[in-house]
Amino acid sequence: MTTQRTTTGGGGGENPGRRPSSRQQGTGRRVPRRLILALVPALALLGARAWLVEPFTVSSDSMEPAIAQGSVVLMYKPAASGTVGRGVVVAFTSPEDGHVAIKRVIAVAGQSVAIRDAELFVDGLHVDEPFIDHSRIDATYFGPVTVPAGSIFVLGDNRGVSIDSRDYGAVPLTAVQGTLLTGRT
Repeated sequence: MTTQRTTTGGGGGENPGRRPSSRQQGTGRRVPRRLILALVPALALLGARAWLVEPFTVSSDSMEPAIAQGSVVLMYKPAASGTVGRGVVVAFTSPEDGHVAIKRVIAVAGQSVAIRDAELFVDGLHVDEPFIDHSRIDATYFGPVTVPAGSIFVLGDNRGVSIDSRDYGAVPLTAVQGTLLTGRT
């Protein structure tokens, strides 16, 4: 048995049982395409800022010369939930005052840290730091200390003025908000 379909022409005639389209009604209920094209990228940017990347202004000179005071940097948020390695610049909640601070990860859990005459040693081995201006930090001594589990040891690149893990101890990984997309060597 064959079924026949009946089609109506698009001439705007009445079609009983069918509701006219919004174009036929002229009600203006359709969302303008331009509005959709503007909203989609705007919502994508807001989502990216909320969950992926957030800009912020550096308010301290503790990371100079690598990151100057007043610079706008981007923080990559998903990195906060992952493993943070040595040399990465992180944003975290400072144990000192609760504000966001940025510092470089020098050592991770289980590693020992020492500074001898402004030279960094991790697990007894000298660490080359080309991003440090050693003329600013002569005669600095610290440690050795061992980084506890679930923590990182952070230092500012401008060691002469930076308040960092030498002052408040290791930073818990749970305090890390993200990594900077700049400042990594």
